[in-house]
Amino acid sequence: MQWKYDLNESPPFLASVMLGLQWAVIAIASVVLLGKIAGAVYFGGSEAEILYLQKIFFVTGAAVLAQLLWGHRLPLVSGPAAVLLVGMISSRGFQMSAIHTSVMIGGLAVAALAATGLFGYLRKLFTARVISVVLLLIVFALAPAIRDLMIDAGSGVKPVYNVTFAMLLAFALFVFHKSLPEIWRMFLIVGAIFFGSVAYFLMFPESFNVDVLMRGSWAGSFLMDLTLKPEIAPGVLLSFLVCYLALAVNDFGSIQSLNEMLKPDRQARRINRGIILTGIANAASGFIGVIGPVNYSMSPGIIASTGCASRYPIFYAGVFILALSFFPRLIAIMGSVPSVVIGGVMVYIMASQIAAGLQIALQDCAQAEFSFKSGIIIGMPVLLGNIIAFLPPDVLQGMSPTLQPILGNGFVVGTAAVLFLEHVVFR
Repeated sequence: MQWKYDLNESPPFLASVMLGLQWAVIAIASVVLLGKIAGAVYFGGSEAEILYLQKIFFVTGAAVLAQLLWGHRLPLVSGPAAVLLVGMISSRGFQMSAIHTSVMIGGLAVAALAATGLFGYLRKLFTARVISVVLLLIVFALAPAIRDLMIDAGSGVKPVYNVTFAMLLAFALFVFHKSLPEIWRMFLIVGAIFFGSVAYFLMFPESFNVDVLMRGSWAGSFLMDLTLKPEIAPGVLLSFLVCYLALAVNDFGSIQSLNEMLKPDRQARRINRGIILTGIANAASGFIGVIGPVNYSMSPGIIASTGCASRYPIFYAGVFILALSFFPRLIAIMGSVPSVVIGGVMVYIMASQIAAGLQIALQDCAQAEFSFKSGIIIGMPVLLGNIIAFLPPDVLQGMSPTLQPILGNGFVVGTAAVLFLEHVVFR
């Protein structure tokens, strides 16, 4: 394919800045979405939530710049990994230090697997059916958290109104997705967050708290809050290590998709360096106390719609994101998005992920009928993960504290089940 600007071509300065802003806005939307969910689970709208978002912005911007300079060196944008959010939610009740230590160790493990070449062997376990199940399991593991966001019992609005608003927003997103040109679809989530928030506050003014916008100073640093106290909880660590296997495969897929699209030189080296740096970025994330980043797979669509395959605009995107981490008041304003809006947008995103998971499964069976065996390999782990995701709290509390983050994590149990069915039972 012919591009306006190839991989190593630098567009004019103003064009680079504007393209960089587009990349940054898309990454910022992902940070706000996943950062808000993590913040709501652990901080409940306190000042600590702003500090948490500051750290995620810093890690995301730093990861984007590091990948551009020393990693895959491709026009890929990074952001917080949804699969790690699954690990955090399943580890509620444990100290944050145990979670962050597990994030750090998991990141180091990913970097070590890529550096030693062992990742190539593990990647063979993730067949099309396994990857399909992994994508579906992430959706169902996050479903309870998304449900709580849609209800938002603390908003002062009746839950039935909140759920109705969230579902209408999700359906509106699919309508716009169908009718908008491809280039505008890239801004669909950003527009939904902004216009959805405005509509919600106009319809339910009692939910608007002006004091939220005044939290934090205009400029401030989080660098004084980097005191990780290492604590290893075996169950939490094992849960996160399974999540990191999925993260590494996701990272590989994102880099490989651009390798196929742009045909750059040294493709294997780009994959190896990219995954190593993703692991290092996750280790750094655990050290400063946040969930780690992953390379997002949305990049081919952005490149195709803009006609720009240059990596240089990504530099400006990384700078923008990194700079935001030192402006807590701006982050507080971004973080004031109603939970109901976040829930509605997540329904749209997770429904799209279900479609992606099913598409992978069906493409794998394109040369033959979708067999009963394939249905069992995909259906049973998804059903099992869904059941565990919605287990009552008293059932989880009755488990051993060591086993709770493993047996109470639908993603981990479902992933173990699909690997067992795929490579042992139906080998």
